[in-house]
Amino acid sequence: MTKTVKIGNVTIGGGNPVAIQSMTNIPVLDTDATAEQLKQLQLADCDIVRVAVPDIESAKCISRLKTFTSMPVVADIHYDYRLAIKSMENGADKIRINPGNMSADHLKKVADCARHHGVPVRIGVNGGSVNREFLNKYGDKRTALTESLLHYVSEMEKLAFYDIVLSVKSSDVRETIAVNRAVASRCDYPIHLGVTEAGPAYQGIIKNSVGIGALLADGIGDTVRVSLTAHPVEEVRAARTLLNALGMGRGVTFVSCPKCGRCGIDLEKYARAVYEYVKDIDADVKIAVMGCEVNGIGECSDADLGMAGGKGKVAFFKHGKVFRTVDEAQALQLFFFEIDNLIGKE
Repeated sequence: MTKTVKIGNVTIGGGNPVAIQSMTNIPVLDTDATAEQLKQLQLADCDIVRVAVPDIESAKCISRLKTFTSMPVVADIHYDYRLAIKSMENGADKIRINPGNMSADHLKKVADCARHHGVPVRIGVNGGSVNREFLNKYGDKRTALTESLLHYVSEMEKLAFYDIVLSVKSSDVRETIAVNRAVASRCDYPIHLGVTEAGPAYQGIIKNSVGIGALLADGIGDTVRVSLTAHPVEEVRAARTLLNALGMGRGVTFVSCPKCGRCGIDLEKYARAVYEYVKDIDADVKIAVMGCEVNGIGECSDADLGMAGGKGKVAFFKHGKVFRTVDEAQALQLFFFEIDNLIGKE
């Protein structure tokens, strides 16, 4: 089990639930637009949000951004240690840095400031910018990534700073899995998981699901970001679905069958409509949409509520038991009513 790290009002590691992260994708200098994105992310049940801080003026915006959200705000810093310090002075709940981009003196100043403000530091290394010194030394990219990250950990520990979160990412899924396994076997700091530069939603969700999912199934990972070339809310929804698939999440588990010749309804229409209705519900229930009663009663006997198609009729069932049969034309609206009853929606 990893150490715990407190990020604002969220604690990761130590057996706490896996926290979902995303990152705003517009300049924070546009505070009104950023505030709207923060609102959308919080409504989607994002736990932690990261913002890019490319200059001092952006760092100064953090204090105002924090008035718009209760989510912890993480400052993403590249190269300039002064941006990290200014971000913490303006209320950042965590900072993300790559110590390889800072001198020893500048790293010490960052650690001293973080200690003073009680701010944890995420140490991040990336497959696309692996430290050349380590790459030349080890000759193997995976080893270079592992050793460079652990070297930076030791540098922080020499500064008596231990409030650390680790992150090692690659656009290569197998590389991401291998390096995180290696890091997890050699230290006990919380680990942030993700497959970087994963691409648009369809490809990116698959790559992240394989990479993050394999590691979480191994018991590795304390917070996740499903990086996508898409709206940040889509990252959160994908992460929630991934965690639910592993039995680690919260919210509705939705299942629907792949359709076969027994199907008696327009299954794609029904599945799409019900999924859209339940996808953002924060309730620990399982909802099923099946093409026929054979699958409904049998394969989804563990569903809290389900529907299965027939000849002009749709059967509603709970835990494999049919409790109501309705005309197909009324099925969706009546099923939504049953969902509301199940979750206690007024």
